[in-house]
Amino acid sequence: MIHIVFQHNDVEVLRKAFELEPSFQGEVVEIQDEFAVGPIAGIYSAEGIEARKQWWREVLAGGDYDGLVDNGNTGDDNSTVESLKQRLAEDAKEVVWIWAAQNKHDVSGYYWLMSQLKEFQGRVFILYLNNLPFINEKGQIFYPENLFTIPPKEFLKARKLARPITLSEFEIDPDEWNRLCQEDRGVRILEGGKKLSQYDYSYYDEELRKFITGDWIKASKLIGQFLGKARQTTGDAYVLWRIKQLVAAGELDVQGELKGMRDFEVRGKAAAAAAAVTVEEQAG
Repeated sequence: MIHIVFQHNDVEVLRKAFELEPSFQGEVVEIQDEFAVGPIAGIYSAEGIEARKQWWREVLAGGDYDGLVDNGNTGDDNSTVESLKQRLAEDAKEVVWIWAAQNKHDVSGYYWLMSQLKEFQGRVFILYLNNLPFINEKGQIFYPENLFTIPPKEFLKARKLARPITLSEFEIDPDEWNRLCQEDRGVRILEGGKKLSQYDYSYYDEELRKFITGDWIKASKLIGQFLGKARQTTGDAYVLWRIKQLVAAGELDVQGELKGMRDFEVRGKAAAAAAAVTVEEQAG
């Protein structure tokens, strides 16, 4: 049995669940890319794969994760899938369980992955924890948006939800993913169920501006406030890139080196100018 997850923190919690029930054990494979952002046109072609890698290089350039695409630490999701398909072809008893919670990251990864596994229909299972109640460590009912927030013991209940991806789903879901790939906008947001909507790369900018004032704020603190309070969030590397884009557009003042999130501070130009006028008026 091969378990597939889409977030690094999911790996550890699933392995802890295995310790509680040895018969539940299997290899855990992580799909590492974040398919809820970035270009997805021609995503399975050599050109599309390289275009996506190049986009990530540009997003990460000069930041805290600079070089991550090419230093070998991120793995190769395409090679992972080819290896998975080979194992399924060689062992007719092997099965795959795809784990996904109700978030844009998991659902985007699900579409990308399952669209490549149609030939193994009947041996590819989905565990989509969509609007399902679980019990947290305090004994309270909650509806998890991420697998890693589920206590390991609750996975023993969750495994009962495993079901084969149907032939109909193998027809419809790849069509939906293909539509998104052809539309190819920069940000994918989960609307509910498995429905993804797409927006421009600047989608998060409006919410990000709410945490920017006329006072200097360290980029790391700004990112922390956004991730902790915004209704829709994404990875810190993407948010850092968007801050740099706002600086490049002339919307923000900056001091320090425009590199990692702890290397510089920003403030809103318009807000700073308005504050300066107020100070002058009060002084006058």
